[in-house]
Amino acid sequence: MSDWRFCPRCAAFLVAGEEGGRERLVCAARCGFVHWDNPAPVLAALVEYEGRILLARNHAWAPGAFGLITGFLERGEDPAAGVAREVREELGLTAGRATLIGVYPFARRHEVVIAYHLRAHGEIRLNEELAEFRLIAPDKLKPWDFGTGLAVRDWLQGRRR
Repeated sequence: MSDWRFCPRCAAFLVAGEEGGRERLVCAARCGFVHWDNPAPVLAALVEYEGRILLARNHAWAPGAFGLITGFLERGEDPAAGVAREVREELGLTAGRATLIGVYPFARRHEVVIAYHLRAHGEIRLNEELAEFRLIAPDKLKPWDFGTGLAVRDWLQGRRR
């Protein structure tokens, strides 16, 4: 459950209750507020650049930890357009057509990942979030067993078919 304690509508305490067939936090004063606590939608881009896959390291990550380009879906945004936006914002690249790889739960961060493959071109210019990048030949790419690594696994399996 979430760490919310007070109702944002009336400031009463939130208490455990059942709503929609699940335990949720509800307003103790019964103003009608329910904290649904749904996962946040995150976009992930498996970027193919000059025939190789681009992996990046966020400044907050440990040295040697690389992953796909990710970012939150904006309100009212088409996910395919959003993943192209993230590639432009984080890498300075222009994205080609985005192809859906899959949708993956990421419970550890309370997110759902919507992953796409796309080809991109231009000059790589990392934004302030990213420390460094690597370009990996697709046949050398190894998936990891959580988060966006599941999309890497599925994309690699799709290439082999």
